[in-house]
Amino acid sequence: MRRNRPLGDRARRVFLAGLGLLCVILAGLGVIVPGLPTTVFLIAASFLFTRSSPLLERALRRNRWFGPYLRRLREDRGMPRRAKAAAIAMMWSAIGLSCVATDAAAVQAATVLLGCLGTATILFYVRTSPSVAFAAARPSSGLPGAEP
Repeated sequence: MRRNRPLGDRARRVFLAGLGLLCVILAGLGVIVPGLPTTVFLIAASFLFTRSSPLLERALRRNRWFGPYLRRLREDRGMPRRAKAAAIAMMWSAIGLSCVATDAAAVQAATVLLGCLGTATILFYVRTSPSVAFAAARPSSGLPGAEP
């Protein structure tokens, strides 16, 4: 039985779902645009869909392109070392281009400061998980239910 939700709750859910869809679009662009992150926008979309639309959240997790990012993050709670290195390299490439593109010293300083914060987050907060190839090559114990 479906209960009637107050208008404010419905509006909040629509707003959060809209933000989630925007994050999915930005994540899709991040796949092809250097320097635009993919994983961050997918995490944000998943968070927003969890609070607004279980249907959209399930669809995102089952998506053939974005689902593996979210599953790996959920299961391993981290990024493989090569992905961390690639993320940091792409981020600093974009920071360098941004600094060259602007003459405002305050904007350049803020960009570099945020880059340092992002780098510290990736290095010290995001856990390093085993690479996908390494995890697939691990032998299983042969016990039922022990498969990775």
